[in-house]
Amino acid sequence: MLGVMRRFVGFVAVLVACAACSAEGSGGSAPSTTAPEGLRVEVVASGLSHPWDVGFLPDGRMLVPQRPGRIALVADGRVSDVEADLGDVEARGEGGLMSLVVHPDFATSRRFTTCFNTASDVRLVTWELDGTKATRVKDPLLAGLPTAASGRHSGCRMALDRDGNLLVGTGDTARGSVAQDRSSLGGKVLRLDLATGEGAAGNPFGDRIYTYGHRNVQGVAVRQDGMVFTAEHGPDVDDEVNVLSAGGNYGWDPSRGGTVGGYDEDVPMTDLERFPDAVPAVWSSGDPTEAICDAAFLVGEQWGSLNGVLAVTALKGSKLLLFTVTQEGGVHSVAIPPELDDTYGRLRGAELSPDGSLYVTTSNGSDDKLLRITNS
Repeated sequence: MLGVMRRFVGFVAVLVACAACSAEGSGGSAPSTTAPEGLRVEVVASGLSHPWDVGFLPDGRMLVPQRPGRIALVADGRVSDVEADLGDVEARGEGGLMSLVVHPDFATSRRFTTCFNTASDVRLVTWELDGTKATRVKDPLLAGLPTAASGRHSGCRMALDRDGNLLVGTGDTARGSVAQDRSSLGGKVLRLDLATGEGAAGNPFGDRIYTYGHRNVQGVAVRQDGMVFTAEHGPDVDDEVNVLSAGGNYGWDPSRGGTVGGYDEDVPMTDLERFPDAVPAVWSSGDPTEAICDAAFLVGEQWGSLNGVLAVTALKGSKLLLFTVTQEGGVHSVAIPPELDDTYGRLRGAELSPDGSLYVTTSNGSDDKLLRITNS
């Protein structure tokens, strides 16, 4: 019966646009989003290997981390390698060099922060860029995020909140008890001081953890009003889009309260029976999953009716999903533009550039691309 209900929820969410999917969002409204046509997609760079993210520099250049352990510097369509000591990056399974955040004061500090797997953990390192050479200046900014030998559920998506704090979504390393264990940094969203790596002021538990009970956070997007949305991989059903609430438990517990061993993925993504106070997802894929990934808000008048829409990439689904969300955080409707529906393969990174265009990376493993998307 649970499987039938999951499939029904997914059918409603995707095909009939799941109006007001969250209780908190049920009072809001937003214009309906039909499948937009006429988006312009340009290939900005190619020849990449699993590019995970995009960081925009003040001079128009871009930093693009690649999972095998390289950082590309993209300028006017030309790709070169940043000279950086990335010898301790362990690219295995889903892990390797992952997210990258350019610091808000980069024009003077020249700093950016990366997240990657080593042999023993997942860690954040802050770098200083001089020309095309990057040097470690906070090594690590934060270490000790759990990792799995296989690299599974490495997570580690970073974004800055409206106050300049560093949000870090992490994976549960495919171990049953990690997501609910608040002594572990896995299966969480962390909120850190960007300069020190310590927990940001006002965090709900007085440490680095902002929310917990996550399976594998792949995307973090901050709306202009400060509301934070995440995109999260489900098992064989129920990818989720969530809205973060400080201290919230998002209900993933493959250990069933420590009563079973291994990694029981038949549990609900948000187990409201075990955790009645868990925060429900505002959208769920149902069956099948899309392997949704990064997320970014489209902002600016140039987007027309898409202004304020949440764009979410999908790996397995090989598409871009556009979510119209209510002021309160509910999902009003979902659309898939034909220009990005199984046309470029697996899509991973999504970042809004300073000029308001959306940059998306492919993740097919060979000749991967950096795409620029505008509303033509």
